Amino acid sequence: MGDISTPKHIGFRALRVINEDWIVPGSRFPSHAHQDMEILTYVLSGTALHTDNLGHRSLIRSGQLQRMTAGTGIIHSEDNPSSDEKLHLLQIWIEPEELGLLPSYEQKDIPLAPGQLQVIGSRQGGEHADTLHQDATLYTGRLEAGDRIEYQLKPGRYGWLQVVRGIVLLNGGKLRQGDGVALVREPDLTLETDFGSEVLLFDLA
Repeated sequence: MGDISTPKHIGFRALRVINEDWIVPGSRFPSHAHQDMEILTYVLSGTALHTDNLGHRSLIRSGQLQRMTAGTGIIHSEDNPSSDEKLHLLQIWIEPEELGLLPSYEQKDIPLAPGQLQVIGSRQGGEHADTLHQDATLYTGRLEAGDRIEYQLKPGRYGWLQVVRGIVLLNGGKLRQGDGVALVREPDLTLETDFGSEVLLFDLA
């Protein structure tokens, strides 16, 4: 799931798009507007400088997730403030359940624990989970060589698995960094790796 200019590659359930971006030192995404979208920024390496017209100005580092509710409208930009380090990030768009929400912003630290899935975004939110205005739960998982993670999608639920780093086996099938898989009528998931990997798992209505 990627290029937003390619309509056939846009959207699975409420998950609209996942963009993987590299921003060279000193460069930026200039100010631009969004409306009626949950926008998540997940930094893989480097540091992003976020600014918006709500007055927020913050640094987003690896190990953090930022949620921005565009709602009735928001203007924002992301910069790479480093003079020598490339910024690598994922920007994820999720459609909200309700249109016309008040714009808002949230950012949480993610204490990654290898060998398990951790909730980092959900309708309920939490100490280390951003609040999503959608019936969706976002997990992150870091697997070291030999780790095995099992997960079950409840009846009527759908999944999307995105490989963030490394190589992982999903129910025996090999996936590499940048691969994404829609999970339909496949409730029992097993993740394994011989090399180490990091994944995002979306549990969707």
